Amino acid sequence: MLYKEQIDKNRIPTHVAIIMDGNGRWAKQQGQARSFGHQAGAETVHVVAEEAARLGVKYLTLYTFSTENWNRPVDEVNALMALLMDSLEEETFMKNNICFRIIGDTTKLPAEVSARLNQCIEHTSANTGMCLTLALSYSSKWEITDAVQRIAKEVQDGALAVSDITDKTIDEHLCTNYMPDPDLLIRTGGELRISNYLLWQCAYSEFYFCETFWPDFKEEEFCKAIYDYQQRERRFGKTSEQI
Repeated sequence: MLYKEQIDKNRIPTHVAIIMDGNGRWAKQQGQARSFGHQAGAETVHVVAEEAARLGVKYLTLYTFSTENWNRPVDEVNALMALLMDSLEEETFMKNNICFRIIGDTTKLPAEVSARLNQCIEHTSANTGMCLTLALSYSSKWEITDAVQRIAKEVQDGALAVSDITDKTIDEHLCTNYMPDPDLLIRTGGELRISNYLLWQCAYSEFYFCETFWPDFKEEEFCKAIYDYQQRERRFGKTSEQI
């Protein structure tokens, strides 16, 4: 069955978040260094982004580099930062009307990486199609801690009353305040965890786990995940009869 042909175009998830896992293990299977897997994974990003835009996904958020990833070997981190700059293809974004953004603790990024990212953000800011966001130097615990600190500062300054703090207040102080919560969270590579990714935002997301390593997760695999999502009933705490 070709899942691309089975998808209901009227039930496309608005926001898809992905944990792109398995680059290193894929490279090991090929008898190559981990950097080879990251390069192949970067190519998959463009394939999936174009397919998501074609289907009508409005927001695609990719877990690219976590705050914990800074603890990896220096050579691998440096290679990832270099790859990040080299793989930003603005032509792809412009051709598909994709707006590019990033979330995370960007203060830790090398200056040249930040400059390249900001250039891409500026050049695509007028695009009105899908918003592609890279979660970069990101972790959900860092994000929530940062939000709580800023809310506490507003309370301390008298700009916000404790009794006025609501779910919406927290939403507004998160990095993702410009997008809706993910409808679907995909994790490739066979692991069954969400690794400190969008913990607040994924409270009612549908989860899809697959064995496929990220470099092999092409259009049909992405469409399979969308098709699987469309077979589910999203109740948000209600009963089937209430929906």
